[in-house]
Amino acid sequence: MNFKDLYDIWSKDSFFDASTQKELADIANDEKEIEERFYKDLEFGTGGLRGILGAGTNRMNVYTVAKASAGLAQYIVANGKEAMEKGVAVSYDSRHFSPEFADVTASTLAAYGIKVYLSDELRPVPMLSYAVRYFGAFSGVMITASHNPSKYNGYKVYGVDGGQVTPEAASEILSNIEKYADVRTIKQMKLEDAISSGLVEKFGSKVDEAYTAMLQELVIDKDAIDRQSDMDIVYTPLHGSGNKPVRRILSAVGFKNVHIVNEQELPDGSFPTVKTPNPEDPAALSMGIELAKKKGASIVVGTDPDSDRVGVAAKTVEDGKEVYKSFTGNQVGIMLLDYILNSKKQAGTLADKSFAVTTIVSTKLAGAICESYGVELQEVLTGFKFIGERIMIDDENGDKSFQFGFEESYGYLSGLNVRDKDAVVAVMLICGMAAQSKDMGETLFDRLERIYKKFGYGFEEAVSFTLEGKEGLEKIQGCMSSMRQELEACQTKEEALKLIGGPNVVAVRDYEKSIRYDFSSGKLTTSPIDLVKSNVLLYELGGDKGLDWACVRPSGTEPKLKIYFGIYDTDKAIALERLSEVKTSMSAFVNSKL
Repeated sequence: MNFKDLYDIWSKDSFFDASTQKELADIANDEKEIEERFYKDLEFGTGGLRGILGAGTNRMNVYTVAKASAGLAQYIVANGKEAMEKGVAVSYDSRHFSPEFADVTASTLAAYGIKVYLSDELRPVPMLSYAVRYFGAFSGVMITASHNPSKYNGYKVYGVDGGQVTPEAASEILSNIEKYADVRTIKQMKLEDAISSGLVEKFGSKVDEAYTAMLQELVIDKDAIDRQSDMDIVYTPLHGSGNKPVRRILSAVGFKNVHIVNEQELPDGSFPTVKTPNPEDPAALSMGIELAKKKGASIVVGTDPDSDRVGVAAKTVEDGKEVYKSFTGNQVGIMLLDYILNSKKQAGTLADKSFAVTTIVSTKLAGAICESYGVELQEVLTGFKFIGERIMIDDENGDKSFQFGFEESYGYLSGLNVRDKDAVVAVMLICGMAAQSKDMGETLFDRLERIYKKFGYGFEEAVSFTLEGKEGLEKIQGCMSSMRQELEACQTKEEALKLIGGPNVVAVRDYEKSIRYDFSSGKLTTSPIDLVKSNVLLYELGGDKGLDWACVRPSGTEPKLKIYFGIYDTDKAIALERLSEVKTSMSAFVNSKL
């Protein structure tokens, strides 16, 4: 069925609600817009759905959510009665239509005879992950588009361990979704009937209390917090779901002076005070910084709408003046890693066979830090589901002890009872680390400099090209294909040097083909990569420590092609200069393929 036929059905059939049909009537003369909305189904990837809100098969709406839920339901039914009885935990964030999508998810699952634990108010990603384990559920669903702009929403699916579903499970769910070519054939049940029958059960404060108690067990250096309990902290939930859980844990561990950015406190899916609710953008913390100046706070923290990412700014001195500056995700990651490992080593609580996990596009300084404490560092593909998977394999089902996981995109995790990035525990740890630094007479920037002096300077950046719609997707695919063709044509070191047009290319890892192309000996040699396949090209660039790199990958959650860079040197100025050169060359190289 072509996009015009689908448009006609959605526009005219009484199955679809009046607001949907009015929205479609308004674009009746815009064939390109109709095609964008109906040329395909909204893609169900390894984590679920994410897309622009609106009417159509390629948009987030109650019908596409019901279709995804029906596919998930069939997957659970196929796993037997026990899986159906264990059921699904469902939560949602502050985005437009998140509560409605959560209700549709619950009622659709119930229509197929599946037990559902439905959050009675918005709760963040880490609490959904925790709830899956708390209830012993078979699966979980989180309605969120994380840090995307306000026109987006999404549907993330979790497995029995509380981590995002495996690629294998996602593939099975997708095959079930595809069986519902016509959304009008999906089973339906009213939510009030599902609740009265006992199939849907609302959850609330008991989970909040258990989650907060669990986090308190993860506190590092409580003595320092007690001594600095009156430290001023500014927190902003950026109109999202972190407000209550973050304030609860900061109070529970003893911080007395937590100041909230009032204008950003309450949930609002329009995110009216920020350009984008993304703590990776320093501008998202600007209102928090203004409040910090008034309160004399030394630290500002902000969480995104689903509270799985956290941004941090702190007070420092530049040219004799006090200023507030933001940290990158990598900088916070290495500070927390060193803070946890060092504090536990000093306390004699660092377990044997300890390990930490990070991703292939995160800072390489993590390796040096782990090595200094005798801790194994594991690198996985981008995506926190792979970090959660390593916890299950090596800690829960193995003989190793997980200490910390992080990725460059402002995601952090400590503990075993959440299996996705957790901004709530991260805020607790960051504020505890700031208290320890204050106790030592240093700022967080002093701490970071101390780490750099010990392990060498490392600077990472990322740039992205936003390419929306069908045309944008085709450009991204064409760019990656062109880069692979050029790589496969290289046979010598001299040819590899011309790949990017500047930086020295020592080797290239193609994670989609699971091949590492090595040019260091002069002629090409290849070796296998032992990770799951992913559409990623990583260029090894050598450098002072042999760790420099650049990486290109399509985003899994946004219509973007992303480029990452990492440069390492004992000399700060040299590292920054080389980062600028690599960034310029690599950006031009990728742009030439678009």
